[in-house]
Amino acid sequence: MNKKSQSRILNRVLIELKTYSFKIFISLICALATVYLTLRIPILTGQAVDCIVAPGQIDYDRLIQVLKIMTVTIAATFFTQWIMNRVNNDITYSVTKSLRDRAFVKLQHMKLSTVDSHPHGDFVSRIVSDADTFADGLLMGFTQFFTGVLTILGTIYFMLMISVKIALIVIIATPASLLLAKFISERTYKFFGEQAKLRGTETSYIEEMISGKNIIRNMDYEDDALERFELMNDRLADASMKATFYSSTVNPSTRLINNIIYAAVGVFGAIMAIGGGITVGGLTSFLSYASTYAKPFNEISGVITEFQNALACAARLFEMIDAEVEVDEGETTIPEVKGEIQFNDVFFSYDKSKKLIEHLNLNVKSGQRVAIVGPTGAGKSTIINLLMRFYDVDAGEILVDGVDIRDLSLEDLRSKFGMVLQETWLKNASVRDNLRMAKPDATDEEIIEAAKATHAHSFIKRMPYGYDTILSSVGGSLSQGQMQLLCITRVMLNIPPMLILDEATSSIDTRTEQKIQSAFNKMMKGRTTFIVAHRLSTIREADVILFVKDGSIVEQGSHVELLQKNGFYAKLYRSQIENC
Repeated sequence: MNKKSQSRILNRVLIELKTYSFKIFISLICALATVYLTLRIPILTGQAVDCIVAPGQIDYDRLIQVLKIMTVTIAATFFTQWIMNRVNNDITYSVTKSLRDRAFVKLQHMKLSTVDSHPHGDFVSRIVSDADTFADGLLMGFTQFFTGVLTILGTIYFMLMISVKIALIVIIATPASLLLAKFISERTYKFFGEQAKLRGTETSYIEEMISGKNIIRNMDYEDDALERFELMNDRLADASMKATFYSSTVNPSTRLINNIIYAAVGVFGAIMAIGGGITVGGLTSFLSYASTYAKPFNEISGVITEFQNALACAARLFEMIDAEVEVDEGETTIPEVKGEIQFNDVFFSYDKSKKLIEHLNLNVKSGQRVAIVGPTGAGKSTIINLLMRFYDVDAGEILVDGVDIRDLSLEDLRSKFGMVLQETWLKNASVRDNLRMAKPDATDEEIIEAAKATHAHSFIKRMPYGYDTILSSVGGSLSQGQMQLLCITRVMLNIPPMLILDEATSSIDTRTEQKIQSAFNKMMKGRTTFIVAHRLSTIREADVILFVKDGSIVEQGSHVELLQKNGFYAKLYRSQIENC
């Protein structure tokens, strides 16, 4: 990332912090008080030393008074520093929480094309790891940067009060530390950005390997998976090593320069003390200030390095927060849905350089069962994606009861459809809570009735805690067919006016499928239904069967009519019958 982009991200971070202006002001006041009180201690130490003139010549009254003031000063320093740290933590984790919340909200409404084009583990890495890294860098900035800058300014002031000549030695040598820190920090940002990106890729790969563990073992792919992981891990280790190496050189490099300055102050100050230009107590105070003056540079250089990492992670978070939402929402609603759907000269493709759907025209009457069949990649599921506005058409229009779906609110449009997909999804919750997603106020009796209708009740009762058994997002010990039955039950619990069944029974055995067919028929009665299926025996009763090829409807009619045409559908149907 170039300097312009880095500056833009920094400005964005400052805008995020604007909400917390009052707390930042409190933090600055506490930092100022902490620094002032801390810098008073070397002065008091010098005064205590000067109370000891020679053996047997000690001003005890003055020494005790100085020690009392020192005790109060140390206690006050502890109190102001505690308040500062408390406020800084509150600011940092409030900002991080806000960014995490907004990133997750955006993920729920992000364009599916954006989600599909990124490894899913990368989003996990951004919301979890990158947010944590940003918080660490921001906290270091508040805690050490404020106090560091104030300490430097305060130390210069106190050193000038003691001896202008010695102070000039320290001040003149200061730019060397700053230039060195700047030189190194500019090189660390690149590697920290690469580290964050590679960490997201590796997280996604690990997630992919865990979800496909059975296939990996079945295909004897463990060694290949390990080899790919090692390559990724080597690249991440290399980027991390470079970032760590450059960042770790800042502190010892600036410390070397500051130690040289400290030695010069000691030698020059001792010469002045011998000549009576400064007291021993004054020299003691000055050496303490010289050491204190060097320390913030080391801390600030570390903060700058860490902040480079934080900015790189912030850039990834902001990129996610700024991503386009899926579609522009309309405001129209359809109070009473009839279920009449039209596709008028629709064009669409995922990759605009490759044609998919062209001149798609379709007129579905209310209550019709429309089956969509065809070879893999023909565009069957794409038609469903367009109908649900997961993607928008490139040209043409889709109407529901005469209203363009782009004019409908997404909530209203999608609430009118019930979907059962081939890809099953369950959340980490009990069976009961998973089913209640369709109808939050459903009673236990309604849940059990729906489960019995789909023949899911019997295997649910055999689970360790029945309907209270906790499921994982991948189903845990459930088979794919059982997971699909739960998804069907979920829709059955609250049947909307229109249905989409995309390979809804693909993982269910033929016998169970036949058992729940009556429930399906009851569910579909009077409702406009789209059925995507490869198993043609399941769609013979459809009112209209569409054979889709290369994004176009090449045949249309009932099961009997299409068999009589002896075209694409008839050939596909006979090939399935022969293979049974």
